[in-house]
Amino acid sequence: MQPATIVFGAFDRHNFGDLLFAQVAAALLWPRHLVYAGLAKVDLRPVGGKRVLPLSDVLARHGRHGGALIHAGGELLTCSVWEAAVMLLPPRQAMPIVNCLDHDLQGRAAWAHERLRRPDLAPYLAAPAGLRVLHVAVGGVGLAQCDAAMQREVLDKLRQAEAVSVRDGITHGLLARAGIASRLMPDPAALTARLLDRRIRRHAHGSALSALRQRFPRGYLAVQLSADFGDDFTLDALARALDLAARETGCGIVFFRAGAAYWHDDIDCYRRVIRRMRTPAAILHSLNLWNICALIAGARCYLGSSLHGRIVAMAYALPRLNLGLPGQEGVPTKQAAYAATWDMPAMPGVLPVHALPEGLHRAMGTDPQARRELGDRLAECCLAGYALPCRTRESTGRRH
Repeated sequence: MQPATIVFGAFDRHNFGDLLFAQVAAALLWPRHLVYAGLAKVDLRPVGGKRVLPLSDVLARHGRHGGALIHAGGELLTCSVWEAAVMLLPPRQAMPIVNCLDHDLQGRAAWAHERLRRPDLAPYLAAPAGLRVLHVAVGGVGLAQCDAAMQREVLDKLRQAEAVSVRDGITHGLLARAGIASRLMPDPAALTARLLDRRIRRHAHGSALSALRQRFPRGYLAVQLSADFGDDFTLDALARALDLAARETGCGIVFFRAGAAYWHDDIDCYRRVIRRMRTPAAILHSLNLWNICALIAGARCYLGSSLHGRIVAMAYALPRLNLGLPGQEGVPTKQAAYAATWDMPAMPGVLPVHALPEGLHRAMGTDPQARRELGDRLAECCLAGYALPCRTRESTGRRH
């Protein structure tokens, strides 16, 4: 059997960034024989993802034949077995489990290990013998706050890898202090416009996106929020901030979900904030990866809590800013760490909701040429970073 390249990651659930990682890998590593592995068997092709198999099954079939296992990106270093297991459940099934076990550390760990049938504390990291193991632009901003046993497991797995690259300066520093060499590399989604634009543009002409452009002829702001923003006080503040932002820009507001997995985005939050707003607003109901990309690419600006909303906006040279949760000002986050590592100084990083109008003014006032140059530079850096470990000693072919 020809050695397979195993692309491993959290694209076994609906999350915007993780779905993008699989598509970027497919475009970059063509024409190799790729197998997509996660922690569960799932077919996400209907929403723009991949057909994913459990890593244990993939290793049983392909692990004896050599090849490589590529961790395709994401905040993998801090995803616990509990979080992984819960996010693989449909939200309606996840909620009672979380309500029952959220404060029972032993109980939730036992449930999660049994559910995933894996002993790992950090299950989206693998170190199988006999394969080249590569980590591509992974993140771990909160690793120092994780349980000590989980930290040891993460560092032990990374030490067994052939190559490690990370996507932010905080993770880079954490690993350096642990004696693990890593390279800084932009997130793979920095290649979205470079590699995936043709398909995205086709979806931009679909009925859902065309209707939004007709409804908002002066353009729209693409807005996304995780379910954490769903308390009434925050939604009141957000409605006021979005009304002001819309008046100042003349834009409509279009909400979208960057993740339908549990602990991600709740469409009810958007309905509740729209009821509080005076500005015309709409919701992109589609969860299709390509429609989400097309929505961001066609926006005047991206505003939201999703890191990958920001990164895709960077790839398309758009203004962008991330919104932070109330009470978490100054807390290190993956969004702030990425912005500090790669974005232009004039672009806002993570702002509280009340600062949205002023931050939007700053973001939209940045130089378009500087935004384009940064997007191109990050794409080139990402191409080089991906190629260095992933193509060494392996034939790559040429895409036609």
